[in-house]
Amino acid sequence: MPALTKNRTRKHKISKWELLRSKAIEYSTNPVKLYEFIVEILFNPDYIFFVTCLLIPIEIILNVVIVFKVPYTEIDWKAYMQEVEGFINGTYNYYDLKGDTGPLVYPAGFVYFYTALYWITSQGSNIRLAQYIYIAFYILFISIVFTIYNSTKKVPPIALIFMSLTSHRIHSIFVLRLFNDPIAMLFLYASIVFFLKKMWTCGCILFSLGVSIKMNILLFAPGLFVILCLLHGFAHTLKYIFLCGVVQLIVGAPFLLTYPKAYLHRSFELGRQFFYKWTVNWRCIPEEIFLYKPFQISLLILHITILLIFMNRILKSIGGIKSILFQKKRLKLSNEAIIFIMFVSNFIGICFSRSLHYQFYVWYYHSLAFLLWNTEYQTSFKILLMGLIEFSWNIYPSTFNSSLTLNVSHIVILVGVGLSIFKKKDPLQF
Repeated sequence: MPALTKNRTRKHKISKWELLRSKAIEYSTNPVKLYEFIVEILFNPDYIFFVTCLLIPIEIILNVVIVFKVPYTEIDWKAYMQEVEGFINGTYNYYDLKGDTGPLVYPAGFVYFYTALYWITSQGSNIRLAQYIYIAFYILFISIVFTIYNSTKKVPPIALIFMSLTSHRIHSIFVLRLFNDPIAMLFLYASIVFFLKKMWTCGCILFSLGVSIKMNILLFAPGLFVILCLLHGFAHTLKYIFLCGVVQLIVGAPFLLTYPKAYLHRSFELGRQFFYKWTVNWRCIPEEIFLYKPFQISLLILHITILLIFMNRILKSIGGIKSILFQKKRLKLSNEAIIFIMFVSNFIGICFSRSLHYQFYVWYYHSLAFLLWNTEYQTSFKILLMGLIEFSWNIYPSTFNSSLTLNVSHIVILVGVGLSIFKKKDPLQF
């Protein structure tokens, strides 16, 4: 019987693809019908899988062309190699690990990951090979993102086409700059796929490994905490938090057992000061305000306040945030609810970030389409907002206008998402 069911499923899949092919052949001689068919494919979320299957080979070709045609720009790769070289030579004191751009400020997972790349790329000298490796990372990354979107059937394929093919900055972050940010986000999105498959232990391990590459993954942590409490209860959530902590202890063990203070200070430093010249989101204010401590504290307060307001509303059906610790009934969350809570948690952090540098774009870019399609804005306005944000990130150096455009776009999206939450009787139902 299982074999029969499997054969039926395969036959159903084949017939679906055959139906698509037969329609394309049938409508090819009728321009009106063909146009309607193309529009249906572009705007019907049921065709996400088909469109993303076409996008993957296009992305491979596009990335190879970028590597060959666009000159590589050295920013942090050399510094990464210098930092891990110190580790390879036996230095475990984070105060002594540094490169041309300054001290090592990333956790131990970063060190191991780039140590592997150090050896694979002939001590970091084979840049072209590193770019090929990053192409593979990008294809894996975008495939995982497509898997997440395909699990909800919420966003039309045209949005994914824009997201995938039109971002100059995102492709640059991967294959022309070789930053660690997309590697951390690769682990994050992989963890979400495991969460959607209800494989919570594996998901939490991947989540914690992402944190070990770069600390920005913690912006998703409030959302993950809420999800775990809703699905497993507070007591079991503490077990998952403990698991994440154990992963950090194991990964950081060589440094924690030798120079723990230096490791914790450098790799998890929350009070690090950013340079005004690199900020993308706050060039619209004077430098003295950007560096003003009360301004930075006010952003943190806004971050926490808005996060609490949103999460409290999302949890309306169980009595708000105050009830989450004592919730006895285990809820069943849809894939869309899990993704929404994670993405909202991160996006609020982005909106009130002390500074966004160019490589930080990958922290939230691939979640924008999902967030926008959870607002009531018109499709054309959603795509316009995506375009304005992309425009802002492609202005170098950032200007007053580009920063203002970016912040306004962020707030418009945040307001749109907030309105959709507050209009629902039960925001957990999608």
